[in-house]
Amino acid sequence: MSDATRRAIEAVWRIESAKIIATLTRLVRDVGLAEELAQDALVSALEQWPESGIPDRPGAWLTTAAKYRALDQLRRRKLLEHKHEELGRELEIAEELAHDVGEQRRDKDIDDDLLRLVFISCHPVLSSEAQVALTLRLLGGLSTDEIARAYLVPEPTIAQRIVRAKRTLGAARVPFELPPREQLAERLASVLQVLYLIFNEGYAASAGEDWMRPSLCEEALRLVRIVAELLPGEAEVHGLAALMELQASRLAARCAPDGAPILLLEQDRGRWDPLLIRRGFAALQRAAAQGQALGPYALQAAIAACHAGALSATDTDWAQIAALYDALAQLNPSPVVELNRAVALAMAFGPAVGLELVDALVELPALQDYHLLPSVRGDLLAKLGRHAEARVEFERAASLTRNDRERTLLLARARDCQARLDAAR
Repeated sequence: MSDATRRAIEAVWRIESAKIIATLTRLVRDVGLAEELAQDALVSALEQWPESGIPDRPGAWLTTAAKYRALDQLRRRKLLEHKHEELGRELEIAEELAHDVGEQRRDKDIDDDLLRLVFISCHPVLSSEAQVALTLRLLGGLSTDEIARAYLVPEPTIAQRIVRAKRTLGAARVPFELPPREQLAERLASVLQVLYLIFNEGYAASAGEDWMRPSLCEEALRLVRIVAELLPGEAEVHGLAALMELQASRLAARCAPDGAPILLLEQDRGRWDPLLIRRGFAALQRAAAQGQALGPYALQAAIAACHAGALSATDTDWAQIAALYDALAQLNPSPVVELNRAVALAMAFGPAVGLELVDALVELPALQDYHLLPSVRGDLLAKLGRHAEARVEFERAASLTRNDRERTLLLARARDCQARLDAAR
């Protein structure tokens, strides 16, 4: 098989796999079996397409091949207690195969299946780690190895998480359906949290040698765009989409050629992606157009929009950003939000104002091991000329982070503080 053919098949799989698995899950009522059937269809494609050529509708070909395999499996099962249920599924699959000869199922039906799969992958019976792994596997089409490399976790660990997640869903008899309306908001919050966890790990890698993992950002962005199309009336979906688009617009400017981090205030804004900025503003407008009060993601997107709309760091409306953080703190109070609010107030009204707020957070248990707290405190102390204290804070922050690039940056700032102290003697 030529490299071009293999890449083409891999591209088709990445685009179509979630839809195929969603359709099969509806039919066989087992997400693990659905993925196996889809993988079997992919193997068939890898065997046949290099000779026959890639079909005009590769997604339809894969779906039909997987349905035939599903039908074969159901016909082989002879367990008496499942006889009537499996007969019903066999008839449903056979009916769809008859339609496959003519035209595929309506896009709306496929969208419904895909939306159900989104909620299953992020079901609350699963741990957050399992939700992330299963979402990337089923909806992102990533291999176990790709997920493991993205999160710097051994491949067997990721494989185990995925297997356990499928078993947990099966044991809990999670139905392949959307949650009831009264549970939709709560379950949707879980879906959005998973997608944002994936994005954040790409935007600011929690560990390892790389400052960012852009492929994870791209995957999360692709998935949130899908969910936004499937749930166009949900303001927070558009809010998260806006937040991701605007943050992703900075990716090219966040790293130097040697991979070193470039912080927001030092970035070349000419390298920010204007298309993603426009998409972010459009998504934020869609969130506001739903007629609901802005939720946490939309408020964070509005903060990102303030940065995106400023020609330079000095032109940024920091007072507006601080006001938005005030609103976010009221809606979704947390120590991290307070820390970000302190930074905005420091930029708007001076480092002493920000430091007073940061000092009030130092004793909070939730922030004891959070490296950005001493990092922010060190920055504010340095701006106030208190370099000895700032050096200690930067060194503490460096000891807490698990990201090599970030540790190097923090230690460099600590050395700079020491150099200023030496120069002043």
